[in-house]
Amino acid sequence: MRPPSVDAVARELADVGLPHPLLVHAARAAIAAGDPSSARQRAERLRLDLLQPVVNATGVLLHTNLGRAPVAHTQQPTYTNVELDLATGRRGSRRRNAATLLARAAGAEAALVVNNGAAAVLLVLAALAHDRDVLVSRGELVEIGGGFRVPDVMIQSGARLVEVGTTNRTHRRDYERALSDESGSSSDVAVVLKVHQSNYRIVGFTATVDVGELTTLGPPLVVDLGSGLLDASTPWLAGGPPAWLANEPAARQTIEAGAALVTFSGDKLLGGPQAGIVAGAADLVEACANHPLARALRPGALVLGALQETALAYLRRDGDAIPFWRMATVPVDALRRRAEALGVGEPVDTVAIAGAGSLPGLDIPSAGIAVDGDVTDTLRAHDPPVIARTRDDRTLLDLRTVDPADDLVVAKAVSKCTS
Repeated sequence: MRPPSVDAVARELADVGLPHPLLVHAARAAIAAGDPSSARQRAERLRLDLLQPVVNATGVLLHTNLGRAPVAHTQQPTYTNVELDLATGRRGSRRRNAATLLARAAGAEAALVVNNGAAAVLLVLAALAHDRDVLVSRGELVEIGGGFRVPDVMIQSGARLVEVGTTNRTHRRDYERALSDESGSSSDVAVVLKVHQSNYRIVGFTATVDVGELTTLGPPLVVDLGSGLLDASTPWLAGGPPAWLANEPAARQTIEAGAALVTFSGDKLLGGPQAGIVAGAADLVEACANHPLARALRPGALVLGALQETALAYLRRDGDAIPFWRMATVPVDALRRRAEALGVGEPVDTVAIAGAGSLPGLDIPSAGIAVDGDVTDTLRAHDPPVIARTRDDRTLLDLRTVDPADDLVVAKAVSKCTS
């Protein structure tokens, strides 16, 4: 039997909503596999592979697979003054907007924005420590999600890693020993690097050296905060810092303690778009900005626009304008009332987490609904997809990570699973 034409099969898939060339691709692949009837399934899979809005009901506030922090930002279809000085009419700098605002919010002399947190660390080391030594505690040589390893980044930067201390205990004397060679003269140490342990903790017989002590060693101290908490006092939250945020290092306090530079992500506790921020002493930030890598790592206008709006919200002390903080600080009782109002599933207390390597091991009390069995596949097939998790052969939908505007979406998706 002669197979159907590719064009005929593709025309039958028009309702899938994909551009015709993609439908042709699905049709051709199905016919080549000897199964023309699979064309629709293949086209649907192509559609599902496209970026699209989803409802995060996992209870993970900064879910890496879902883009980490939700960002409330829209961009009109117009030009922006990304590198134009409107006061003079001459060429300006993209460092004048979001970076300047973030520096002010963090209490830093200056700041620079790059495209992610790893890029921030790479640029700092390349600009300040190429072909020179960088001291790092062995307990801070971390690997986080996606295979990001501190030693690997250091190799790419051209800096020489000098490990100090042990995995569980590092003392000031370990740094001092590394700073001097056998003759007692100063070694070629460009930077002391302190790295947030991110998504793991060492407990028990441990010792670390705090920022204040490290700043007196001599070389400039660079602290990779990772998570991006701007200020431990959280002046943008009316109720002050929540209990689950205790002991999380923050940019303002780290700079006040004497760190020369801090680096952190834009899409974690900062609650903005994916970006990396370098903040601190103006001369060191300038050295990073003038390095050739800075141009290769710079973000575009869309990211800068979203980051600018995030920074302005911090300066207004308006935590409600930042979706992450709005979701993270909703009282549990309010979540319980929403769970009851859904009218589907069983209202239950749950435990949310920050995610994305932030606040490892710390739980955030929450609430949502539970449904018997594993219905996560069906929920993902809903339009828009609803992403949930399972435990003890039940599906849990945590409302801490669901915008109240999406409660009706959750109710409809769950109703389809249980009807």
